[in-house]
Amino acid sequence: MSNDTVARSGPLDGITVVSLEQAVAAPFATRQLADLGARVIKIERPGAGDFARGYDHSVKGLASYFVWLNRSKESLSLDVKSAAGQEVLAALVARADVFVQNLAPGSAARLGLGTHELRARHPRLVSCDISGYGSDGPYRDRKAYDLMIQCETGLLAVTGTPDEPAKAGISVADIAAGTYAFAGIQTALLQRFRTGEGTTVAVSLFDALTEWMAQPLYYAMYTGTPPARSGAAHATIAPYGAFRAADGLVQLAIQNEREWNRFCAQVLDRPQLTEDPRFATNADRVAYRTELVAEIEEVFAPLPVPQVLRRLERAGIVSGRMNDVADVLEHPQLAGTGRWREVATPAGPVRALDPPARIGGVRPVMGAVPAVGEHTDAILAELGYGTARIAALHESGVV
Repeated sequence: MSNDTVARSGPLDGITVVSLEQAVAAPFATRQLADLGARVIKIERPGAGDFARGYDHSVKGLASYFVWLNRSKESLSLDVKSAAGQEVLAALVARADVFVQNLAPGSAARLGLGTHELRARHPRLVSCDISGYGSDGPYRDRKAYDLMIQCETGLLAVTGTPDEPAKAGISVADIAAGTYAFAGIQTALLQRFRTGEGTTVAVSLFDALTEWMAQPLYYAMYTGTPPARSGAAHATIAPYGAFRAADGLVQLAIQNEREWNRFCAQVLDRPQLTEDPRFATNADRVAYRTELVAEIEEVFAPLPVPQVLRRLERAGIVSGRMNDVADVLEHPQLAGTGRWREVATPAGPVRALDPPARIGGVRPVMGAVPAVGEHTDAILAELGYGTARIAALHESGVV
C-alpha cells in the first residue's frame, strides 16, 4: 500500500501495520514501528476516536498520552462492528504485513480477527495480540488496566515507603508490554524474511511486568523474605538512594567495595568506616541502613548540594540531582544531544523527544499526530472505494 500523506523512510519503510488499538500498550508499540518508517493505520471509533484522546487536554487542548503515543500514524475512523466496517477492515488486513490489537478479551475473535482465523487466511501476516493476562490461564477473561497489573504483579509491594505502597508514576505495565510487542513484531518480521511465513506475537501486561519484577521475585524466593519498600532508596543495596544535604537531596549509588572504600575516604573523610563491622559488606550495610544514613547525612548536613556533588564526582561515585519534571524539560543532556524535535498536531506544533534507540544512518520519521479519521477518505480510495460510496459510509456513520 502506498501513502503520500506521511513522508517516511527508514528500516521499516514498506511495512504496513493495521492496528485496532486504544489506550497505551498497543499505541506505544506501533508508534515505535512508525518512528522506524512503517506505515501505521490506526483504526478509531467514528467521532470520539481512541478514548485516550480524552484523558486530559494539557497539550494545546490535546491529551498528553495521545500526543506521546500516536505521531507518524494515519487515523481511519471505522465502526468495526458494522458489516460495512468489517468489510473495510478485512480489505486492510489482507494488504497488511502486521496486525495489532489490544481490545478487551474475546473482542477480536468476535470480529473474526482471532489469531487462528487470521493466520489461516493470511499466512504471511504477523499478528500481535496485547492483553492483560494472555489467552489462557484462570485470568484470561479479565480486563486489566495498568494499576491493576502493578498491584497483581507485586510492584506496589516493593514501591513506596515502609508505611505506604505507591504506584509507579508512569504507566509502567503498559510501557513494558508495548516494548515487548515492538520487539516481538520486529523479530517476527525478520523470521518472515527468512521463512516467508508470518506468525503470532502474544504479549500480556502481566507477563511483561512479572519479567520486570524478576529480581524481587528471586530475592524473595531464595531468602524467604521479600524486599522491603524503601522509598527513594534501593531495597537491597546500600548506600543507594537520596541523602539530605544543607539545601536539598543528593542521589548517590555504591555498587561495590572499591566504590565504598573511595566514598568513605574521599567523600566522607571517614576511612575508618570501612573497618566498621556494621558496614563491612553490602548485606551488612542494608541491615544497618539507619545507622549508615546517619553517618552519611552527618557529613552532608552542613554542605550545599553542589559541593556534595563535586566531592562525589571527584571520587568517581555515581550521583545525581533530585530533579522535578520541570527540571527534566530543561535538562542540559537533552538539549546537548539534540533530542528535542518538533511534530505537527491538529492544534499546532509541539515538542517531542527523539526515540532513545539511535540507529546509525536512520532518522526517525517523527510525523504528525493525526486528527480522528483524518486519513479515512484517502485510505478508502486506496481500497477502491469511489466518491459516492465513501459519502454513503460517512452518511451511515460507518466512518
